[in-house]
Amino acid sequence: MAQKRNRLKLVREVQSDDVYEYYPLGEYVVIAPGVCGGRPTFKGTRVEVEVILDWLRVGRTIDRILEGYPSLTHAAIEEAIALATRALIERYTRRAA
Repeated sequence: MAQKRNRLKLVREVQSDDVYEYYPLGEYVVIAPGVCGGRPTFKGTRVEVEVILDWLRVGRTIDRILEGYPSLTHAAIEEAIALATRALIERYTRRAA
């Protein structure tokens, strides 16, 4: 039986008289049309999740990353790690099954 893909719903919020549209992947991680080529970013920023995961990969601590990206939070980075982990497991579990 084919699995149905979860469809993300577009959310619209007014921020400083501008409309911010995004597809939530979590509470903090989103895909915002027209922002960073549609790659996952942290909500309300142009900080790409991939950049932060790369910093972690090379050994930078979350606290050190937050010094350079004050718009982020510890919880946001932890969510990005969890989403990346889940995506990896889902992708490769399906292939191996």
